[in-house]
Amino acid sequence: MEQYWMPKKLDFKNLRLCLDNHSADFLYIRLVGSAGGTVKVNEKLEGRTLDFRKDKAGLCLLIDSNDAFHFPLDDYQKGFSLAYERILDDGRVHIPGGISDNPYDPNLPEPKRSFLRHVLDNHLMEIFFKGRVNIKFHSWWIKPHWKYWTIDKPGNIQEIISKQQIEYEEEDS
Repeated sequence: MEQYWMPKKLDFKNLRLCLDNHSADFLYIRLVGSAGGTVKVNEKLEGRTLDFRKDKAGLCLLIDSNDAFHFPLDDYQKGFSLAYERILDDGRVHIPGGISDNPYDPNLPEPKRSFLRHVLDNHLMEIFFKGRVNIKFHSWWIKPHWKYWTIDKPGNIQEIISKQQIEYEEEDS
């Protein structure tokens, strides 16, 4: 699956944009470990509401207003990433080669699912959404290959595509 990194300073804004504009359908949290780690949360969310509370005690994930998991945020290294699951016409999952830098590549199928991912306090957290969660270019992480992205509100996709085409044309000049 292709994966797009986001700046850490926008983590809670990006999380809020996702939860306010997309229906989360699954929450998965496990310890990070070479054998997959102990599963802490494995919840289907259809018909339920996922939310969060961020305060001095850390990050608390809520399902239907009830505490589901608490991260103290003692070990908090990087920002979120967003991954897309794309299924090719023959049923295979698209595995990109190299660095993914165009989430709107017209040669690829539309994502079936989007995964908002993070490693916090030695736990992998994945929030699953049906379809595409829109992202847009934010800034360069390591130019010219690594970009930071940010969550975008639904409906802005055409503007993003136009801006990216202009950016690519400028780079090619």
